[in-house]
Amino acid sequence: MHRDTVFDLIGVGFGPSNLALAVRLAEEAGVSNLVHCFIERQPEFGWHRGMLLDDCRMQISFLKDLVTLRDPKSRFTFINYLFERGRLADFVNLKSFYPTRVEFHDYLSWVAAAFDERVHYGQTVIGIEPVTVAGKPAEVEALRVFSRDDDGREWQRVTRALSIGIGGGAQVPEAFAALGSHNIVHSSKYLSSIDRVVGAASGARKRVAVIGAGQSAAEVFIDLTRRFPHVDASLVIRSSALKPADDSPFVNEIFSPAFTDIVYAQPKDGRRSLIERFRDTNYAVVDRPLIEQIYEMLYLQSVSAERRHRLLANTGIETAVRTASGQIELTLRDRLSGHARAEQFDALVLATGYRRDTHFALLEGLAPQLGEALAQGNVERDYRLATPASFKPRIYLQGCCEDSHGLSDTLLSVLALRADEIVASLAQHTTQDRLTSRKQQQENGTSAGRMAFAL
Repeated sequence: MHRDTVFDLIGVGFGPSNLALAVRLAEEAGVSNLVHCFIERQPEFGWHRGMLLDDCRMQISFLKDLVTLRDPKSRFTFINYLFERGRLADFVNLKSFYPTRVEFHDYLSWVAAAFDERVHYGQTVIGIEPVTVAGKPAEVEALRVFSRDDDGREWQRVTRALSIGIGGGAQVPEAFAALGSHNIVHSSKYLSSIDRVVGAASGARKRVAVIGAGQSAAEVFIDLTRRFPHVDASLVIRSSALKPADDSPFVNEIFSPAFTDIVYAQPKDGRRSLIERFRDTNYAVVDRPLIEQIYEMLYLQSVSAERRHRLLANTGIETAVRTASGQIELTLRDRLSGHARAEQFDALVLATGYRRDTHFALLEGLAPQLGEALAQGNVERDYRLATPASFKPRIYLQGCCEDSHGLSDTLLSVLALRADEIVASLAQHTTQDRLTSRKQQQENGTSAGRMAFAL
């Protein structure tokens, strides 16, 4: 087991959230000397690789990149990325605010490359434990982070603060969880798994059901119909129709950083009401052009009398079982007529969204010290987990604070200013910690180079 230095901050995960934080730490003169690093389980930077379909575009403006809303003069803007890649004039000619997802991923990778020395790729965090003050076991002064690399070696690092930005975990409905993954793919792994699942076109037709009514489901459905001529695809949705995302200007203001203050200032019931009121801006909705593509494709099938692909609206899934032949049999019920029928499919793609509770398992080792703070999940305005007075380390949560900070928390819209808020909080508390530590050292006669707790 290898030991490293004591850090002011360790970031768990190195997706867009902690990447924006890395940029802010690098650009803020007052905190650039903070000792920090990031631990990422992937072997290199990657963001939603499973859905980097060639012709799919971002659903937000490129101006909502990692930095522009905070500092448009930063060298890490999307515009500077285009300039350095030699594509700025060509991008302007597109007359679009919405780059492809593939290009935006390249932008994020370009930024991430500037921080390679601070990122430990290929390491998975396997545990976090408290570090207590010598002689005062009830007082937690720091955190010990355990990780394991791809070669099986274990590492441990001590830090005064954590920033958790691990993204969401695949949400697999209970009906499908017991069926294994032989021919069931979550949309998060679509591109890396679909060829294995449906196989090459060899004369044998495949029936594939896509489950979900949101943007990912629609993108997967149209991709199956275009790239796999031997696949008959069915898009199964509970609602009566694919609903367009409301991206009108006034409604879009809910994704502005200023709206976070409005949401956070509400009591819990008020927050919940606000989130539900605007839920159709982000969940189970599809961009209008994609809806029109799907409608036209299905219409042209009716013209040619070759109805290979289907939209099964008003359809609930009651059971899912695996047959002796390895297919998956779904019991489908028409929610209007009540009629039920069984259909068999060769594969399923679950575009069923993501869970935002994976940080609970990561912090499980701190449960005795955090007490109800972890279970209740109360978060301060600066994204710090509310902890007992005896728990000194700060734990910042990114991408899992929708209940307290609003719908934009899981999106890219607030990355730049959220990083700014976290760094301001980190700087304030780090200064206080150092003053307190220096005072304790003077009182205890501890040398300035030693820490007041055991490593």
